[in-house]
Amino acid sequence: MEKFIVSARKYRPQTFDTVIGQSHITTTLKNAIKHQQLAHAFLFCGPRGVGKTTCARILAKTINCENQTKDGEACDKCQSCTSFNDGASMNYFELDGASNNSVDNIRDLVDQIRFVPQTGKYKVYVIDEVHMLSSSAFNAFLKTLEEPPPYAIFILATTEKHKILPTILSRCQIFDFKRITTSDTVHHLEEICEKEEIKAEKAALQIIAQKSEGCMRDALSILDKIVSFTNGELNYANTLEHLNILDADCYFKFLECMQQQDLSGAMLQYDDINRKGFEGDLVLNGFAEFIRNLLVCKDEKAAVLLDVVESFKDKYISTAKTVSPALLISALNILNEAEINYKAARNKRLHVELALIKLCYLQQAISITADGTGVSKKKIVDASLAFRTSAIKPFAGSSYTATPGSEFTPATTTNKQSSAKLIIDTAKEIIVMKEDLAVYSHPESISLPAGDDGPKKVNTKISALNKIRQQYQDNGNNGNGNINHALQLADLQQAWAEYVVKLKEAKNPAAQSFELALLRVKDSNSFEAVTANTIEKQFIEQDRNKLFAFLQDRLQNRSLQFNVMIEEKAENRPQIEITLSSKEQFLKMAEQYPMVKELKDRLRLELDY
Repeated sequence: MEKFIVSARKYRPQTFDTVIGQSHITTTLKNAIKHQQLAHAFLFCGPRGVGKTTCARILAKTINCENQTKDGEACDKCQSCTSFNDGASMNYFELDGASNNSVDNIRDLVDQIRFVPQTGKYKVYVIDEVHMLSSSAFNAFLKTLEEPPPYAIFILATTEKHKILPTILSRCQIFDFKRITTSDTVHHLEEICEKEEIKAEKAALQIIAQKSEGCMRDALSILDKIVSFTNGELNYANTLEHLNILDADCYFKFLECMQQQDLSGAMLQYDDINRKGFEGDLVLNGFAEFIRNLLVCKDEKAAVLLDVVESFKDKYISTAKTVSPALLISALNILNEAEINYKAARNKRLHVELALIKLCYLQQAISITADGTGVSKKKIVDASLAFRTSAIKPFAGSSYTATPGSEFTPATTTNKQSSAKLIIDTAKEIIVMKEDLAVYSHPESISLPAGDDGPKKVNTKISALNKIRQQYQDNGNNGNGNINHALQLADLQQAWAEYVVKLKEAKNPAAQSFELALLRVKDSNSFEAVTANTIEKQFIEQDRNKLFAFLQDRLQNRSLQFNVMIEEKAENRPQIEITLSSKEQFLKMAEQYPMVKELKDRLRLELDY
């Protein structure tokens, strides 16, 4: 029985031309070999399974090849290439940095470098997972890496470039490997399936390529595993089953339930998925990725980012045209929040079902209004709770015709129609009603004088409501029947003085700033308080809310407004009597009556200041 070799090793590239998806690196290395401009140290960094170690081995084999091609490739036939392929080369040393990360291991490596190669031109040292070396090992390696012998070449490989010391990075030529694209991976898998005589559907290979996330080694490992599971036949269904991936059809059904508000259908669909053994977080993550793909399809420029099976691309594009971006973005937010909180949920199934409930009523929850700036999403918080499943009829105006025993029918009017909108705040899971909703019933009606069309009947309740609204607009009152009084300077000064008295009684230090302020009336509803400096202004601003409420109530003006200003003018400030201290009183008396000071000096009196 022939020994089995996994595809990742069996089909490992042996020349630069067979390396998949890294042409920017292989071309550079071939030109460096062809023009004999090789650096003494290389750093290969990038994700796992993209060809770092493979390129290091190909480089080591090529530079010691005895019969290099014109393109800078190894001949794969000479003694050096043959011994390298057999693993018997004396000029190639590969060290695992994860298990040989101490200073002693690096010292042993440095001691080996002193010996000149017996065959070939170069001795190549490859250190894989170099970021695992300790700091002391890095420092011990610095001098040798900077000035190695002319026949020594170092190739360092790592998946975590940020963990390597800057002193190491500055001594190496850095090559960044990129993830292998899905199309390159599928093309390579097709070639391998053809060589191995494996029947494989392209859709199945695309699923494998997406699952590998740009890692060719993972893709080949998955291929070997599924081939063993299916006895050499790869189809779309058994690939999904083996990789534990949900079919895109499931998510299309979920989206259809969302659009039709079919909660029972969505719950049954999830129950079927749950019975098959799929975890809830897998469903949430897959559905979020599905919504993301639909958003990508909305714009033709971004359609290139759609990474799905080719058989589903047309369906994604056609479905995306029927769904609004607001619905998709809101659904993506709900799924993202549900996925983040999934681990903390005690009842996992209920947690996923709650997310499905929100998604099913999301279409009803969002009110889209087309205004001058485009489409916007409106939300209401802290409003009265209500629920309505049927459409709300538009409110056409204040004039209606009705007959006893019949439904209430709006009459034709030229007034602008205001339609009630149902808004659901998805953040708080409440459904609220916006604007005034007319209560449709059988109201009493009165007959008006007959016109051209015969007698007219008008709803007395709605007419009375309009009358109240008109009075509110005409009178400019505050809604409680109190008409705003025009602002007068005398009334303002009196109210201001009353407030100053209240501050003095409360021993508030702001009282003096209020007392020094100068008042100016601007119009019937506004005035300004002028202060001499910033400190006085701040004292008034700190008490602004209480002062505002006091003046509105005292002056009976709900539309009252005022500003605080600073003017450095002494003449505008009222004169107030300043209380003198004991010392100041004596000095003032002595200035007015000099004999008082002479009496104090003769009697040698001491004043208690």
